[in-house]
Amino acid sequence: MKPRISMLLCMAGWLAASAAQAQSQTFELDPEHSFVQFEVRHFDTSTLRGRFGPLRGEVTIDPAAQRGQVGVAIDLRTLNTGFRPLDSRLKEADLLDITTQPTAYFVAERFRFENGHLAEVRGEFTLRGVGVPLSLRARRFACIGEPPQPRRCGGDFEGELRRSDFGATFGLPLIADTVQLRLQVEALQVPIPKP
Repeated sequence: MKPRISMLLCMAGWLAASAAQAQSQTFELDPEHSFVQFEVRHFDTSTLRGRFGPLRGEVTIDPAAQRGQVGVAIDLRTLNTGFRPLDSRLKEADLLDITTQPTAYFVAERFRFENGHLAEVRGEFTLRGVGVPLSLRARRFACIGEPPQPRRCGGDFEGELRRSDFGATFGLPLIADTVQLRLQVEALQVPIPKP
């Protein structure tokens, strides 16, 4: 009798673990649809805008448990403001410093949901070797696709940083300290390996 109970408990544990894994889904960012734009007030007259991308990274999300993980890498060499001399200036050591730190990172494990929908992702953004907290608010987020088609999730997110937190103080206060971020991301579900 005891071996049978032990076997049933093991099976129950395995089923529970399998169910938990089934809830959690892993996605890879689609480089054709994943970019980050930035905006900085310039001389209090106009707004300087640019973008980086495509972004690389992976997202694991469990809507039922309202949790997840994000890891995103941003290649700063992809900077594009539409004006090459400005791109070159922004890449210099007193601003982005891409020679010594060519990649920025965002990692997060704190997801906030409202009414069953993803509302915010909070984590750490690292630039110039300095990590600071960053909150990205979801303007929209949705998933589409049903098996056997791969599931696709994506959305638009917003946040803001102070460049002085990273030591990028050139031009202050004529060029604003606050940098507005707008991310567009789409990701495809990673197929679950067959046993």
